[in-house]
Amino acid sequence: MWSLFLRDIRLSIRAGGGALTGVIFFLAVIATIPFGVGPDLNLLARIGPAILWIGALLACLLGLDRLFQADREDGSLDLLVLGDDRHVLALTVLTKCLAHWAGSVLPLVIAAPLLGLFMNMEPIGIGATALTLLVGTPAITFIGAAGAAVAVALPRGGLLISVLVLPLTIPVLIFGVSASYGAVADPDPFLQPFLILAALTLFLAVLGPVAAALALRHGAD
Repeated sequence: MWSLFLRDIRLSIRAGGGALTGVIFFLAVIATIPFGVGPDLNLLARIGPAILWIGALLACLLGLDRLFQADREDGSLDLLVLGDDRHVLALTVLTKCLAHWAGSVLPLVIAAPLLGLFMNMEPIGIGATALTLLVGTPAITFIGAAGAAVAVALPRGGLLISVLVLPLTIPVLIFGVSASYGAVADPDPFLQPFLILAALTLFLAVLGPVAAALALRHGAD
């Protein structure tokens, strides 16, 4: 599993543009918001956590089609599906999800504090939003793995993945934004939605790879 993790990390770097494209798209979303809502700095600060989360969510969806596509093109996906039993295949998918998150999504989390400055956010709000993104974005990857497994054999499956995955990520978005707001808005709590967000990530870390493994095996059959 460690060798597979390092292999996928190297492939994501060699493929080029995976992390960079996501960060540029993230930057483009954040940079266009002031043009839409106006130059009100107080308003930008209030909506900053939600905008960072929405931008990160859309940037995560942007690269999900690459999760299994390279393996399908070179034939290694068939070997992974046919050569492993169901439980080992789920662990393989989990490893690939972690590698995809580290190679493509983690740069978004690292870039989030800098982009938070563009939204005139307070330092505590920037830190809380970056922390919630660090905890919550793996859940988006685990959900996306199931969608990517369903659409891997379909032409132009990238759009289908976004359609399938986006409604399922709403709970993650809700609790991520709620926790971010709770850090800067005094009456709102931070710990409770943050713990629920962490629980969602742990739950989806089990459910997502299993669902993706079943979808891959069904597609092979």
